[in-house]
Amino acid sequence: MSDLFFYGTLRYQPLLELVLGRSLSDLAISQASLKDHSVYGVKGQAFPLIAAESGSVAKGLLVQNLSPNDLKKLAFYEGGFEYDLNSRMVDLANGSTAEALVFYPEPNLWTPDVLWSLQDWVDGWGELTLIAAQEVMAYYGKVDASVIARSFPSIRTRAWAKLAARKRKTGDPRDARKDVIIHDHKRAYVDYFGMEEVALQHRRHDGSMGAVLNRNGLMQGSAVVVLPYDPVRDAVLLVEQFRTPVFLIDDPEPWMWEPVAGMIDPGETPEQTALRETQEEAQVALDTLEFAGEAYSSSGSSTEYVYLYVGLADLTRTIDNGGLASEGEDIRTQILPFDAFMAAVDSNGFKDMPLLTLAYWLARHRDRLRA
Repeated sequence: MSDLFFYGTLRYQPLLELVLGRSLSDLAISQASLKDHSVYGVKGQAFPLIAAESGSVAKGLLVQNLSPNDLKKLAFYEGGFEYDLNSRMVDLANGSTAEALVFYPEPNLWTPDVLWSLQDWVDGWGELTLIAAQEVMAYYGKVDASVIARSFPSIRTRAWAKLAARKRKTGDPRDARKDVIIHDHKRAYVDYFGMEEVALQHRRHDGSMGAVLNRNGLMQGSAVVVLPYDPVRDAVLLVEQFRTPVFLIDDPEPWMWEPVAGMIDPGETPEQTALRETQEEAQVALDTLEFAGEAYSSSGSSTEYVYLYVGLADLTRTIDNGGLASEGEDIRTQILPFDAFMAAVDSNGFKDMPLLTLAYWLARHRDRLRA
């Protein structure tokens, strides 16, 4: 049996129970602190780190009687954050001390931000983290922790998308909790995308329950698609980049002309993502965003939900070095007069569905935007 001192997100007991996969009732849990340490948020992330700091005190929980299997699960989960265990002496509320293991980040991996608050984190990130942890721990014993570490940003993006999906109602009176029966549910694959398999029945239009169906879903986050448009010059800007799925289907032209597009990061609104992605991919600052609709991009196969925009901007230059090197992006842009753009649309010169959707929206609203 082992004792651990938790100073960060695993102080949130619903998360600790989820990671361990069991109740905490047979564990001894007490308030504790670690001298000469402080807990800071990680810059640009939603989790904390602990740092040696003379005269400070890091508050947390001492959890005792953890089994070897508990430690393996904790190491798997924390491995996704590049944390390792070290032994330290902690102080208990009754004045005694105890030796405990503490998760420390890899040196110089993360940049400390402001002092971290557990309650602020629970309010802002607790629900998302529980959803992400469910996916992470579903792969315990199936993949190495290094795979989770590589996939973790995408896992959190999917969790953020799931939170948004839960609020997506149009007035359908049916209740999926009663009208869908799950017989088996597996998380089959994790990487930049996830793949889930399910065996289910759903209620048919005649009121009966249908046969058991075996289906798969490509699990993705939500995305934005933005077509930059200059109403003064009456021109649009397109980006071109290599698309691996198009290559994998044996299309001889996997370099695609598209609108700007990108995934919505946790904590972002679609509008914030639209502005960020247009700057990153095309180096264009948008003046105004015109909302052009939202929908699932391919509801029979993927969870991706897309928010569509036309972004008004001053379009005067093209680039051939767009995108982020850290994401392997290699993007160039072109500016097309509206008439030439629509002529290419009408002659099947483009193969990207969101681009066609936004072209038709722009054709309908162009006079208003130019006025």
